Order: sequence, then C-alpha cells, then structure tokens
Amino acid sequence: MNSSFSVLLSVYSKEQPSYLDKSLRSIANQSRIPQEIILVKDGVLTEALDHVIENYCSKYGALFHVVGYEKNMGLGEALNYGMNFVHTPYVARMDGDDIAVPERFERQMTFMERHPEIDVLGTCIGEFDDDPGKIIRSRRVPQDQEKIIEKASLTNPMNHMTVVFKKDKVLQAGGYRHAPYFEDYDLWVRMLHMGMKFHNLQEDLVLARIGNDMVGKRHGLKYSGYEFNHFKNMHKYGFISIFALWKAIALRMPLRLLPKSILSLLYRIVLRK
Repeated sequence: MNSSFSVLLSVYSKEQPSYLDKSLRSIANQSRIPQEIILVKDGVLTEALDHVIENYCSKYGALFHVVGYEKNMGLGEALNYGMNFVHTPYVARMDGDDIAVPERFERQMTFMERHPEIDVLGTCIGEFDDDPGKIIRSRRVPQDQEKIIEKASLTNPMNHMTVVFKKDKVLQAGGYRHAPYFEDYDLWVRMLHMGMKFHNLQEDLVLARIGNDMVGKRHGLKYSGYEFNHFKNMHKYGFISIFALWKAIALRMPLRLLPKSILSLLYRIVLRK
C-alpha cells in the first residue's frame, strides 16, 4: 500500500513568476502525485505570482492548498507555518525556482516505504544557470548515515529542496528554527544528534537553478555572522567539539570576505564537492 505524502514549499514576493510556473508544473507532472501541495505565501506577493498560483489552483482544485500571511517572515517560519496544514505522515520539500524530474517522488517514496528506518531522504541535484536542459554539474551528497554525519561537521550534507522527511520526526526535533540561510542545516544537525536516520539517493532528482546570484547571497560580513552563529549552535547542541567549531570557522568564514568572482570560482571547484 502506498504511503501518503505532501509537498511543502513557500513563495515570497521576489520570486520570478516564470520560475514558479515551471516548478509547480514539475510537481503536477510527477509519475506519483502527492495527496496535497501546501504552498505558503510568505508575505504579500506580486500580482504576477498570485496569477500563477491561481492558475494552478483552478486547474488542480483540491490538490493545492494555499496558505499564508501578510508580513514576510523567512523560510524557516514559512515552513513551520505550512507544517500546520500537512495531513500526511511524509513531507516532500520543494523550492519555487527548482524543477523536480518526473520520477522524483516515485523514487523517493518507494525507497522510504522499503526502508521505514529512514527519517530523512535526500538526493543529489543537477545545477543549471537558466536552461534546465543544460546541466553544468551535479552537487553530490554522501549516501549513508556515517558519511552524512561526518560531512555535517563542516558543511550541509543534504540538498534541502530534495528531501522527503517524516513529519513527526521533524516536529520531535523542534521543527525549523530562526537561522537565516541555515534553517535546514540547523534542523539536520539536531535530528542527527538525536539519532535519527538519514540517507541520500545518488541520483539527480531535482534540477536546481544557480543563475540567480546564489554566490552573492552567501557573501559578505552579514552572511559570515549567520554562519558563525550556526556553527556556534552546533557546538552548543553537542554535535561538534570546540576544535571542530574553530576549524569550521577558520576554513569557511574567510571565504565569505573574498571578492565574489574568486568565491564563485572556489565554489564551483571546491565547495560543491
């Protein structure tokens, strides 16, 4: 018997309507359709974004559940809010500017049903600038629990927009917390520290758009401050030692102050491995 699952995504005013349209189309055209799609409007949207959402609601009816609020609160708050409307045991994440390959949900849900011990299941991603038909590279993530824990001490071991997770396990860990740019990484660390089980399929089941100044969003003093707080919290949770904390800071934070052109080159060569 197939398990039921929901898709959870949030949208805010700066999203591109054409990107959102392609993302929602990729969800609607899956070989295994979710029981519901929870779309959180994280603040007031533009007329063009609302028009895209209304078109899908009109076409797919009860499959789409649009919820939200007037003030933009950020990704973590939006996803926590959306979880209140999820009626299924499994939740699949999706971003409003990425594209799920047609077999994504079928592959992941079949794996989860065959491996009930797994609490969070991710995949690799194919990265593209603007044309999803021209993949630049794949962002690989470790497959098994031991390697995922090892990688998590220094960098995010999961591609957030690819994960399927058990709703009750995420709630048990406290859900998403306020950690700008690190909402998912922070959640994975807490779940791993509690002994929950992770796995990554070694397939590119989501195509991720990187041509929207992704490196620029991870650059500068402000981002460095968020990064420092994240690793400090990892030490506070007991996930990493004080030595590992300072190692992460020494290796990662200076990169954020480099010129964007150099950081972009390093990101392509080193950071995405």
